[in-house]
Amino acid sequence: MALTRSLAGITLAAGIFALAPLATATAASATEAAPTQGAAAQAAFKPFGPYFAAGSKAKVSGSLTAAAKDDPSAPAPWVKVSGSVVDRTRSSSACGWALFRVSWFDSSNTPHLAYRNYRTCSYNVKKTFAFTMKNVGEVELKVCSEGKAAKPSINCQYAGTWKTLYAYYK
Repeated sequence: MALTRSLAGITLAAGIFALAPLATATAASATEAAPTQGAAAQAAFKPFGPYFAAGSKAKVSGSLTAAAKDDPSAPAPWVKVSGSVVDRTRSSSACGWALFRVSWFDSSNTPHLAYRNYRTCSYNVKKTFAFTMKNVGEVELKVCSEGKAAKPSINCQYAGTWKTLYAYYK
């Protein structure tokens, strides 16, 4: 009788140890699935910067919020960008620029480019900006510092590289 109880106890303990990893794995997968479902329902907030112009003569920083989407191959329903640009040159004839290049799609899924430029010419004074666009595929940023003008120069727009802040496929 004592031998039977001992064998029953060992069998029960072995069964518990055999099922414990299965229960742990099930609990872990349920825990991992819960944040993913909650994250899909919320917009993705991403701070960016600071990014500087050559020689640290201008600085841009801010945040980008992209709407949640179910299909990773589709553009974001909307993207909101906000932040500030600061001119760090003491010269009154120089300005700091924040240039944004946004790739968006129309109803027939044709891509287009839109540009948003923000300028400040006052030393160490923040110029705030904010814009929202729909059906966004990509948002890029370029920071420049150059002489006072109504528009950024061709050199500012096309020399150097654009920093990717958001891409719908990432």
